[in-house]
Amino acid sequence: MLIEPFLDYLRLEKNCSEKTIVSYGTDLTKFEEFFKSVDEEIDFTTVDADVIRLWVVSLMDGGYTSTSVNRKLSSLRSFYRYLLRKKIVAVDPTFKVVGPKKKKPLPVFVKEEDMNRLLDEIPCGKGFAGCLDKMIIEMFYATGMRLSELIGLDDADIDFSASLIKVTGKRNKQRLIPFGDELRLSLLNYIKVRNEAVPDREKVFFVKQDGKRLYPMKVYNLVKRNLSKVVTLKKRSPHVLRHSFATSMLNNQAELGAVKELLGHESLTTTEIYTHTTFEELKKVYEQAHPRA
Repeated sequence: MLIEPFLDYLRLEKNCSEKTIVSYGTDLTKFEEFFKSVDEEIDFTTVDADVIRLWVVSLMDGGYTSTSVNRKLSSLRSFYRYLLRKKIVAVDPTFKVVGPKKKKPLPVFVKEEDMNRLLDEIPCGKGFAGCLDKMIIEMFYATGMRLSELIGLDDADIDFSASLIKVTGKRNKQRLIPFGDELRLSLLNYIKVRNEAVPDREKVFFVKQDGKRLYPMKVYNLVKRNLSKVVTLKKRSPHVLRHSFATSMLNNQAELGAVKELLGHESLTTTEIYTHTTFEELKKVYEQAHPRA
């Protein structure tokens, strides 16, 4: 008897859409069916937090995602706020109930063997355009820098004597990324090809054929086109190469704190998501190799 007045309130006073109202009604009806299955003597005015927690657990066990469960819990919270205002209940039983935490999706990355194949075996194209493609792919994978950081590089930001690249990250924070001999050779080769092909240019490192700084969509499409040669991943963006850099570093025993600094993360918690990726890889190796896995 309490659900219909609440739905009328949503319709007439809150001006909610019919789709929202139907969704709220379904959530509340299903919840009522649940608590009646627990104890037929319970009603909406006598439900307590333990019953709601039990309902949340049953939803998770039933295969609902944390997002779906939190949405259903939100319906219940709105309903009890309404009952409180109407003085039908004296206490909101949802107040002490904490919804399930949303799982962060694991980063998408390209395996080392696929990246090696792309950089060492598959041609990126001829002339300046092909050289630019390969240099951008290699720069992302070798340094882990962001798209905006790569586009923002100037010639002066690359110090060959110290083997360091100065990048300007979020909120204009600058950091130094070291590079090795392999990337050094690629950088020098790119500079030679670029200077011959585009003699009249701005003092930016990565340029278009007209000498102007690259723009994000051009780099995005360039990366997507080249990654398509070695992987069938749904995501084939510059950020995937950043994820690939971090995953490769950790798979090769780099310290988490060092990877955090290289990526320019504010918090170690942000970097820790890559440990889940490497753990998933370890699980796969174990399952494939261990005789009793």
